[in-house]
Amino acid sequence: MTEKITILHTNDIHSHFENWPRIRRFILRRREQLNKHPNTTVLTFDLGDAIDRAHPLTEVTNGKANVELLNQIHYDAVTIGNNEGLTNTHEQLNELYTDANFDVVLANILDSKTRQIPKWAQPFKMITTPQKTRVLVIGLTAPYILTYPILGWTPLSPDTVIPKILKENQGQYDVVVLLSHLGLDVDRRLARKFPQLDIIIGAHTHHLLVKGERDNTSLLAAAEKWGHYVGEITIEVGKNHRIIKDRAVVTKTSTLPVDPADEDEINEYQQHGEKLLARNKLARIKAPMTTTLVGHSRLVDEGLHAIMEKAETQAGILNSGLFLTDLPTGIVDRNELHQMLPHAMHVMRVTLDGYNLWRLIKEMERNRNFLTKFQQKGMGFRGKYFGELHYNGLRYDKQAGQLFFREELVSPIKNYQIAMPDHYLFIPFFPTISIVGKNEILYDQSLRDVFGDYLTKHYPLNG
Repeated sequence: MTEKITILHTNDIHSHFENWPRIRRFILRRREQLNKHPNTTVLTFDLGDAIDRAHPLTEVTNGKANVELLNQIHYDAVTIGNNEGLTNTHEQLNELYTDANFDVVLANILDSKTRQIPKWAQPFKMITTPQKTRVLVIGLTAPYILTYPILGWTPLSPDTVIPKILKENQGQYDVVVLLSHLGLDVDRRLARKFPQLDIIIGAHTHHLLVKGERDNTSLLAAAEKWGHYVGEITIEVGKNHRIIKDRAVVTKTSTLPVDPADEDEINEYQQHGEKLLARNKLARIKAPMTTTLVGHSRLVDEGLHAIMEKAETQAGILNSGLFLTDLPTGIVDRNELHQMLPHAMHVMRVTLDGYNLWRLIKEMERNRNFLTKFQQKGMGFRGKYFGELHYNGLRYDKQAGQLFFREELVSPIKNYQIAMPDHYLFIPFFPTISIVGKNEILYDQSLRDVFGDYLTKHYPLNG
């Protein structure tokens, strides 16, 4: 008689709690249903980016509320995504999984001080089914080499880690499952390079593989993003514990039944987070700070001053699409700030010589009209449109083709420092930044916290 191993998997939920009640109900009931079948084992995995600080409850709890929700399913293993790894400080990530009832499997992030896997993770997990099939589970996340070291983590290449784990467990496993927060292109490449990887469950690039995908000897599976789908993989194992058949499917969350209590639960997550954030009063402003996608905006002006103060520069660049709401007259609290700037961004100090600064501004001017209504997605951006670019301390004379820094003509051989969001480093419109810029990401604070500190300093509560 063959054995069946069923894997239920989620990924890239990004704090979209509006889908959580149906996801939870489906997985719990599906697991209970499958467990009634003889010779069947059910495993549950999450592939990371379960958290996203764009949600107020995630923001105010540093993601711990998300872990409490994951606990409701009691996953067999999860790995982390870049949102867990890069939107939390080193200390916050060390504390994130303190109360988790599941194992965090992560093999390619080390603590930079100890050079060891962090205390809250393990590089792999061996699961033995009642029928004695040994399932080796490996977890890997996208190794952002520019940003993880700033937070005290050392990322490792999957190509280095995988062979070590396979060698360490040689002869001790029957099936290998990779929990991958690496992206579809990397998954396909790893499938070609490592035929030992029987199942690769993917995430990070928010791709959907409705019926899976066969690459080399591996079955790839993925369930898109935001809890829109739940994935299910069925593996049939023969008497020798080798896979004889496997398949992958997805269930669309919107097709699942709604419980009358779901709406109240979803609203409670939102309202509770907002209420906790609103308790933290930051500043008092005597006139409203408004925003507009095109044209002069006081919020953008204040934002430019904030990032320049943070980066200690005399010039700054900021796009208007970052500001999603206005700030009315009166007390400003942390909830208002979060609604206005929900982005996973930081301030960056960029040093360029005059020629390359001129070249960067030419890139920005060339893309200006296109970007104003460009629907920017990802790379830390949580708004809708990129918006209009604004400068402080810089002036470009389009007719003469000349650039001025604090009203002095830029010298091609002199160095200049400019403050801007680190977002500009990761989008494809301003290549000069990544090619020749000396880029210092000030990772100790998010962009909204920088703006919040600026408001507290210049518009004090007792002012």
